[in-house]
Amino acid sequence: MDKAVDNLTPLLAGVRTFVGRTHGLFIDGDWRALDGKDRLAVYDPANGAKIASVVNASGDDVDRAVRSAHDAFEAGVWSGLAPAERERILLRFADLVEAHAEELAQIETLNQGKSINIARYVDIGGAPAYMRYIAGLSTKLHGETFDVSIGAVPGARYNAYTRREPVGVVGAIAPWNFPMMIGLWKIMPALAAGCTVVLKPSEVTPLTSLRLVELAHQAGLPAGALNVITGDGRTGQALVDHPLISKITFTGSTATGKAIARSAADRMLRTSLELGGKNPAIFLADAPIEKAVQGAVVGGFFNNGQVCAAASRLYVDRTIYEPFVAALSEAVRGMSMGPGLDPGAQINPVVSAQHRDKILGHIDQARRDGARVVAGGQRPDRPGYYVEPTVIVDAAPQLAISRLEVFGPLVTVTPFDSEDEAIALANDSPMGLTASLWTNDLNKTMAYIPRLKAGTVWVNTHNMIDPNMPFGGYKESGVGRDFGIHSLDSYTEVKSVCIAY
Repeated sequence: MDKAVDNLTPLLAGVRTFVGRTHGLFIDGDWRALDGKDRLAVYDPANGAKIASVVNASGDDVDRAVRSAHDAFEAGVWSGLAPAERERILLRFADLVEAHAEELAQIETLNQGKSINIARYVDIGGAPAYMRYIAGLSTKLHGETFDVSIGAVPGARYNAYTRREPVGVVGAIAPWNFPMMIGLWKIMPALAAGCTVVLKPSEVTPLTSLRLVELAHQAGLPAGALNVITGDGRTGQALVDHPLISKITFTGSTATGKAIARSAADRMLRTSLELGGKNPAIFLADAPIEKAVQGAVVGGFFNNGQVCAAASRLYVDRTIYEPFVAALSEAVRGMSMGPGLDPGAQINPVVSAQHRDKILGHIDQARRDGARVVAGGQRPDRPGYYVEPTVIVDAAPQLAISRLEVFGPLVTVTPFDSEDEAIALANDSPMGLTASLWTNDLNKTMAYIPRLKAGTVWVNTHNMIDPNMPFGGYKESGVGRDFGIHSLDSYTEVKSVCIAY
């Protein structure tokens, strides 16, 4: 599985310079000098070496960033622009991201650990198209007109309509698995709607966000429209609790999302929460083994399984179960391992030492609970935060490994004897983010899609997203949807207007 590394992508000089800078906080259109502030180390997951440090923002820092965004919003320096002008600036922002694609991809890989191929073609490669799609919605916000029959004043006539207005200052908290891409999923619709934003990236993977805000400012975004603060969970809590925040958008664990929802409830703070997934993939008897296994590998091990939508529970018709497990185990054992900067490596380090140990703890617990590891399951003897890609069988539905989101390169495989049983097993989870169904039977496809309790159901594919296709979860997988023509709805308030004449 392991391989010698002799073809690492050479880092651009600009990447080395950027990573080596003393990073501050971007507030009110500029970097703020923060001598003597508490700082957090940033590591390269491929070798565990410290590569940078960022500010662990205090409550006062958060207050300054939020007040900058609030002052900008109240002054109308962004929301007051014509929608076409906001669109033009956001399109320029997209152009700059595209122009700096290789630089951003290398920073993302260096900081997050993922394959440079994923960073190039998914994270950064897909960003400009998404950004342009959302930028175009700046000019598509609209209300409705209504005929009304208000009888309070005889003979009076009324005109009634609705208008959408930006909600205000948005606190955006992005995760560490796709830090730049998901950060853009938050700031772009907020900005397109006319809101101002304070972005807090994960303290583990903050670097691309710090570069991104420079490009946004270069594109013409006015001071205060987008502020970036770095810090740990206390920084995030201070952002959630700030009285001038009108909305929080968060992507991350279900536990943290619930805590944010509880904090937000006291003042009815608007929230969008895209949370965890323990996502099933169902392989019916007619699914070709080769295609099914390829789908399981992509669904379960893409970005080392550090994907909220990953297919981590595989349910396989018993008639193809044994050959499926054998072929999947062989495929997993054959995956090459190496740093993300090695384009030939199929498995890369996970994001941190803490997360690596958490994944290994899940595997050890599964063994103690009686499940069997048939491929992988070990920590390789090498520097960095690596976990072997792992296949587990004989994991009963009630076991922790079958119910908890591991967020790593690990899948469980379980046979089923009837398709009704498969649907029941797939739905037996408190989460419901995504699911996939693998079959060439159209009748079964159309019958089973409505029965799967998930925000997205893929058929004969997994992990495929598009700016025009809404994404979000059922049950404890969250509240709200990203993408699609209604992306801006949750960043606006609907105001009804009634005019007597």
